[in-house]
Amino acid sequence: MRFVPTSEQEDFTASLDRLLAGADSVGAARSWAAGDHVPGLALWRRLAEQGVHALLVPEEHGGMGATPVELVLALELVGRHAAPGPWVESVAFLPVALGSGPVVEALAEGDVGTVALAPHVPYALDADLAEHRYVVVDGALQGAEVGEEHTSVDATRRLFSVTPTGAGQSSAQGTGDLDRAFDTAVLACAAQLLGAGERLLDDAVAYVKQRRQFGREIGSYQAIKHQLADVRIALDFARPLVHGAALGDPATIGRDVSAAKLAAADAAYLAARVALQVHGAVGYTLELDLSLWITKVRALVAAWGTTAYHRDRVLAALVAEREQRTEVAG
Repeated sequence: MRFVPTSEQEDFTASLDRLLAGADSVGAARSWAAGDHVPGLALWRRLAEQGVHALLVPEEHGGMGATPVELVLALELVGRHAAPGPWVESVAFLPVALGSGPVVEALAEGDVGTVALAPHVPYALDADLAEHRYVVVDGALQGAEVGEEHTSVDATRRLFSVTPTGAGQSSAQGTGDLDRAFDTAVLACAAQLLGAGERLLDDAVAYVKQRRQFGREIGSYQAIKHQLADVRIALDFARPLVHGAALGDPATIGRDVSAAKLAAADAAYLAARVALQVHGAVGYTLELDLSLWITKVRALVAAWGTTAYHRDRVLAALVAEREQRTEVAG
C-alpha cells in the first residue's frame, strides 16, 4: 500500500509543523516535567486553535469530522516535537468513547481530558490538571477523581491513580464505542512513536556529521552508517502499517492497529538506542534535549497495551483468519 497525503493534508501538517517548530516545544516539555504547565498549556491551546483537538469530533458537535488519517498525521508531529500533555486521551480516545455531548464539544475547544483503562492504561495521564477525568470500570466510562501520583521514566508523563466519582459533570457515561476508542488510541500512540523515532534519527544524523574523532566525522565510519540505515529502514517499514491502519478496514482494525503499534514501537526503540549510542557519553545526560525523546519512547512502548499484548492480539487474529479460510475451503 502506498500512502500519499492529499494536498489538504499536506497543508494541514505543514502548518502544524511550522507552529510546533517555532513554539519552543522542548522548553514547554522541560517546564511541564518541572511542574510548570503554563508554556505547555499555551502550546496546547494554540494547537486547539489549529483544530487538532477537534479532528475526530463530528461537525455537529463543533468538530472537524476528520478521519484517523488526519489524526495520525497530527500526532506524528506531536511526537516529533515532544509536545507535552495527554494527547492520546484528549484527542483520540475520549472523543470516540464519549460520542457526543457538552464534554466532547469542550474537548474540541481545547479542554484537557484524561482516562484510565486498566490493565492497558492503569494510570491517568496529567489527571491533576485535566478538566475532564474518566476511568473505565466494567466496560463503562465513568467520571473519576484524582488519587496518588506515580513516577514515569518520562518526566513529562505525570501519572495518577483515579477512582470513580459517580457525580459531577464528567460522571455521565459516554455513548460512543469503547472498543473503537481503544483502537483509535493505540493508533494515535503508534503515530507519536513514529514521530519520536523520526526526530531521534534526525538528531543522530546531524550529530554524526559534526562530531569528529581521529581526524574525521564519525558519520563516515561504516559501522555508524549501517546503524543509522537500520533505523531508517525500520521507520520506513513502520509508517505504511500506521497509515494503513488509519485508512481503516473495520474487519481487521484490531489486528491492524496492534501491528502498527508493534512496528512503530520497535522502530522508535531502535532509533532511541542508536541515537544514544552515536552520541556517546553525552547521550546519557538529561541536560541534552535528546533525553526527552529517549525517555518518551521508552514510556510509549508500553502505553496503551504492552508489546506482549499486541503480539498476542495479532497472532490471535491471524489464527482466526486462517481457521475461517480453512472452514470455507472445506
